[in-house]
Amino acid sequence: MLTPLQAAEKVVRALDSKKGNDIRVLYTHDVTILADYFVLCTANSTTQVKTLSDFVEKEMRDSGEPPLRSEGGHTSGWVLIDFGSVVVHIFMEEARESYALERLWQDAPEMDIGPWVANEDE
Repeated sequence: MLTPLQAAEKVVRALDSKKGNDIRVLYTHDVTILADYFVLCTANSTTQVKTLSDFVEKEMRDSGEPPLRSEGGHTSGWVLIDFGSVVVHIFMEEARESYALERLWQDAPEMDIGPWVANEDE
């Protein structure tokens, strides 16, 4: 079983490996009972929304962390996957701007995910 931080890192690494854009992690533990972390990611197409969500679910299942539920759908331009301590939000650009979760949860500090993502300069 993964700790909440390990689960968030696993999700970020999965999203990054499939070229998810503008990945952000908000530490929500102190501002809501919904989850310890919200992971936000932008996809370039509905196909990429599906690829990202399928891969995150697979990676988490393989780590013994199946999703509790999911909402939305890749054709709608957004998917939410709830792993309990980590909630993943995958959006097309327009949907991400519309939901504006970074503004909604502005009291939640943003995590530094630099060590978790590939360095494109290498």
